[in-house]
Amino acid sequence: MNIHSRDVDKEVERSAAQATLDVLRSFIAEKGADALDGPHLTALRGLLPAAYPELTRKYPDNFDADAAYRDTLPDLQNGPSSSIRGENRVIQHVGISNFRLPISFATKAGGSITLETSVTGTVSLDADKKGINMSRIMRSFYKHAEERFSVDVVSAVLDDYKYDLESFDARIALRFSYPVKVNSLRSGLSGYQYYDITLELVEHKGVRHKMMHIDYVYSSTCPCSLELSEHARQLRGQLATPHSQRSVARISLKFEQGEKLWFEDVIDMCRRAVPTETQVMVKREDEQAFAELNAANPIFVEDAARLFAGQLSADARISDYRVAASHQESLHSHDAVSVLTNGSTFASNSIDPRFFESLIHRG
Repeated sequence: MNIHSRDVDKEVERSAAQATLDVLRSFIAEKGADALDGPHLTALRGLLPAAYPELTRKYPDNFDADAAYRDTLPDLQNGPSSSIRGENRVIQHVGISNFRLPISFATKAGGSITLETSVTGTVSLDADKKGINMSRIMRSFYKHAEERFSVDVVSAVLDDYKYDLESFDARIALRFSYPVKVNSLRSGLSGYQYYDITLELVEHKGVRHKMMHIDYVYSSTCPCSLELSEHARQLRGQLATPHSQRSVARISLKFEQGEKLWFEDVIDMCRRAVPTETQVMVKREDEQAFAELNAANPIFVEDAARLFAGQLSADARISDYRVAASHQESLHSHDAVSVLTNGSTFASNSIDPRFFESLIHRG
């Protein structure tokens, strides 16, 4: 017959267990870890924290992190493949975004201009590699920061961090706002128009691709609304105005190796395709001229995509391209949008759900 107390099977409360651990911690603090030398107490040592060493809180201004010391530093990102969390898969893009620095760009007129530039730099990561040292991407840029940037210089940066990070694919995107002085339509005034531009260089499977993205902001007058307004004037003597709105086209293009394509060249293509670019400096005669220019060039969003495509297709320096247009209508509470692609580079069956939200001029 087995005899036991009635409390043997009773579940221990968490609070009771915590209280017991608190007593043991007080005991070890007073008596020392060696006090746990009994056959049963020794097993409890693993449950108790080791004595925490005394650490200084004073910052060591004169400490020298020499090469020998640096060799002792842990490097978790370059750890063994056994430390990888999740599925062992290739990562197509890993790196940094919105790293900013001033960069000097050449202008078509032969000068240069220094612009605050947002840099995105990524590489591919093999399935058996834990991670990359992201600061190497930034260091690669600073090696060339004093040079006037061109596609050749960007290519050299790509070479540097691709080699440093031992990667098979790499990408660089430089995003900036590019100023161009433009004249008003009739008054003779002039002012700076700013164009959001991204210069992109991609190496994929050993082949390099040069790409440019530019946002062009223009006014679009609805052809249907224009005709309806004229109908009201002619048949009923009713004053009416067609609706027009600020509109944005994002032109993305790939240009051929060895070809030089200036930012100003693409801007001129956009102006030839859709001449109703928004104005900078305006007096009354300019505002009247702009109204006449819009009436002479009414445009649906479908028209805009095809007109831009016509200019891009006519330039032998350009191969693949995409035109994405958004007319942010004053008639509707929604926008009218269109996307036209040529070639495989920008073709996609899916569109980022928030892509069209980025087609907006923030002023």
